[in-house]
Amino acid sequence: PLLVVATTTILGDVIANVVGDQARLEVLVPIGVDPHEYKISSRQAAMIQEADLVVANGLGFEEGLADVLAAAERDGANIVELAELLDPILLGQDDDALDPHVWMDPLRMARGAKLIAGELDALDDRVDWAAAADSYSSRLLDVDEKIVDVLAGIVYRKLVSNHAVFGYFADRYDFEIVGSVIPSTTTLAEPSSADLARLVDKIEEAGAQVILVGTSAPGVLAEAVVAEVEGSIELVEVYTGSLGGQASGAQTLIDMLLANAERIAEAMS
Repeated sequence: PLLVVATTTILGDVIANVVGDQARLEVLVPIGVDPHEYKISSRQAAMIQEADLVVANGLGFEEGLADVLAAAERDGANIVELAELLDPILLGQDDDALDPHVWMDPLRMARGAKLIAGELDALDDRVDWAAAADSYSSRLLDVDEKIVDVLAGIVYRKLVSNHAVFGYFADRYDFEIVGSVIPSTTTLAEPSSADLARLVDKIEEAGAQVILVGTSAPGVLAEAVVAEVEGSIELVEVYTGSLGGQASGAQTLIDMLLANAERIAEAMS
């Protein structure tokens, strides 16, 4: 069977729904680990070289893997970076960087599944990869409709997050991003005290109710912001860069997206 390698648990879940038992799938970054800073083992580096297809997110998301992936591609590895193929949006109005967090939009990931099927078909056309991708895409479209329903009761749609991960969510479901504790696509950036003070002012001016903090990213700075804000604001834990573990309710991308929507709706109702 084909060997397919995914960088993240989220991409691994998408690929698993396309390949089923028709390919061997390996995922590099473990559940609950921040993909921004993960360093792969020598065994995993060798596996990238051996793989028939490597699916990465791209757009700078897998910072700790960037050098290894670039070197493998120079050596002939078949690497597809999915985010740049899914109409990426800008990180913010004042930033010309592209936002890598495409999986926050189920409609984009429905297209992503079909793109992966096309890559697999080019490697082995004896398997009907497209049929599995179409079936999974339909489920993503269904969860998109459920998320719209879950969020329907929220009137005051202003979001603050620990880092800039909710751009696609906001774009799809009509939210406004007030700001981020770490105003970057990466959790490794370090905001200055002036950055945090400006965010506190924005939160108070907007009357934001919650700060969304990813389960795989540290929320120490977010806690400091909460302590500085006058008025009531709470931290809400959501899934961002990784799926959840067993019994988390976020073991798949579909579960994760719906769980996030339900937590946001509960906190902002």
